[in-house]
Amino acid sequence: MSKKIAILATHGFEESELSSPKDYLEQQGWTTHIVSPETGGIKSWAEKNWGKEYPVDQNLENADASDYDALVLPGGVINPDQLRTNEKAIAFVKDFFSQHKPVGAICHGPQILINAGVVEGRDLTSVYSISQDLKNAGARWEDQEVVVDSGLVTSRTPKDLPAFNAKLVEEINEGKH
Repeated sequence: MSKKIAILATHGFEESELSSPKDYLEQQGWTTHIVSPETGGIKSWAEKNWGKEYPVDQNLENADASDYDALVLPGGVINPDQLRTNEKAIAFVKDFFSQHKPVGAICHGPQILINAGVVEGRDLTSVYSISQDLKNAGARWEDQEVVVDSGLVTSRTPKDLPAFNAKLVEEINEGKH
């Protein structure tokens, strides 16, 4: 069955954390849309330098969670820091949770979930440097390659992408949680 997945990102996302899930989801025959507050394209961060630019499919201003089956939040240091202070991005993320749709967040991506107020009482993981922030927001943080809690899929770093991608597909196939 055809699915449509939103990938919320802006300049400074970690390239592999967007490209790997995007490619894997498209290999399932699904459609992915890069949703961004920017128009045109957004520039990736590739480990230690700026990477290539990716085209934006849908401007955040016009995006609606009800048009998508799931949401992916790639990390990087700059990307989530920008999105977590963007009211439209926070509202977009909250809508996926209120509609009980699967959400995947990797590395620094869960920082956005803190500002959306959706981590309290949930099991999740992230890059270690934001673990205390998540605990302070009421999450039960675990140091695992992938953690799933009611449709929320989280992972730590790019090395966890194979497990993250596989679990994400599993949760999307299960549908609403």
